[in-house]
Amino acid sequence: MEEMEEDRVDDHNHNYRDGGGGTACAFARTRLSNGAPLPVSPAGSCGPDPRSMDSDSSSVSSEASDAESPGASAAAAAGKLTLNSAAKFLMNSMTAEDYKKVYWPKLEKAVQHLLTQGPTDHVSISYEQIYSHVYKCVCQQHSELLYHDLIWKITCHLQQVSAHLLGSPPEAFIENFNLAFTQYTAALQCIVPVFIYMNKFYIERKLNQDLREILMKLFSDHVAERHVRTLLPLLKTAHCSPFQVKPSTMASVVKGLYSLRPDWATLAPAIFSRFIPQIHPPAVESRLPDYAAQDQKLQMELTRNGFPRGDQSRKRASEEC
Repeated sequence: MEEMEEDRVDDHNHNYRDGGGGTACAFARTRLSNGAPLPVSPAGSCGPDPRSMDSDSSSVSSEASDAESPGASAAAAAGKLTLNSAAKFLMNSMTAEDYKKVYWPKLEKAVQHLLTQGPTDHVSISYEQIYSHVYKCVCQQHSELLYHDLIWKITCHLQQVSAHLLGSPPEAFIENFNLAFTQYTAALQCIVPVFIYMNKFYIERKLNQDLREILMKLFSDHVAERHVRTLLPLLKTAHCSPFQVKPSTMASVVKGLYSLRPDWATLAPAIFSRFIPQIHPPAVESRLPDYAAQDQKLQMELTRNGFPRGDQSRKRASEEC
């Protein structure tokens, strides 16, 4: 009986191998080992479903087609980027009319506030917005127009300052000049940084100049040079009358004039030498008697003006009084 059962098992295994069951079972084991669900064939056998094979082949072919066309995808992306960039540029473009009606009025108003605000004034100004407008004007090829408008605006302001100084009384002229100069230099500390993009890409590259130097020269031409002949005699008078003008004001005015035009020191070397070093030529041995005579003259003037010389009892008799 056992031999007959073994023969039936052998016949069954032989028939199963002949019917292709080995291939189907191997496929099933492979799919199960990969964790994929086992497809069921319409006939109920464990062989692969033709529909699943078609879908697999189609997915493989689609992946192959995607792998074969990276250049086409890159070209399409580049074309889309170019179109987007061009559209964005056209949307952000600035015409000359836009500059005159929108951007420059805002910049002009900000510059006017900076030029006229006093030391204790606090005007709300968005420096970020000013810088952004300047940046856009330069990028949109309006640098030359912006430069000329800025120079025109500051020139008009300085002409008004000069006219105001003409009406100042002599006793207040030094104070008013010092106020105008310090207010202007304080304004430049804000104007030059926000216009730095125009300075870097237009003034320095095309004009070979610097914005701050240009604006300081405007003050020299339109204010200081027109009033220096009036200012220096008043400074000499204040120099001879101590504390008629505060020493800090005297120092500020003299140093300001020297920074604008160093050659003005030759018009009043005695005043400039009090605040600026090395105004006089270096001392030489051959002129020692002249230096001594100048010191004696100064001592005599101080004595006549009421400044005592102090206790002279310990002075040697051989020395001159």
